[in-house]
Amino acid sequence: MTDQIEITLPPYSRGFHLITNEIVSQLDALPETGILHVFIKHTSAGLAINENADPSVLHDFNSTFDRLVKENEPWYTHTMEGSDDMPAHIKSVLTDSSVSIPITGHQLNLGTWQGIYLCEFRNHGGSRKIVVTITS
Repeated sequence: MTDQIEITLPPYSRGFHLITNEIVSQLDALPETGILHVFIKHTSAGLAINENADPSVLHDFNSTFDRLVKENEPWYTHTMEGSDDMPAHIKSVLTDSSVSIPITGHQLNLGTWQGIYLCEFRNHGGSRKIVVTITS
């Protein structure tokens, strides 16, 4: 059996944001076992699973990504949408557009310190659409 919903996330500031609870709160009861697949319908933001306990991780993610992919590089040709746009597309390729998580005992079977991140790479990305598919 497969269920699918689309969730619209509110606008988030540029950075990495834990959205695990926001996703789970909008779902009906999860099946006993299955897979939760989360897909973002945007090319300037991404998804990731990583550390959910220490807020310094968020700071370090931002610092590292901004050092790896800088704004205003002279070789960028896709520049009509602002200095953060092309770097946002590149950063989204470094993360991913989807994550899959096992469901066990009606709960997401994440590791103790894992959470789902929205990786917002635009200064003003706006609301983001997420498609969640549950397969049991």
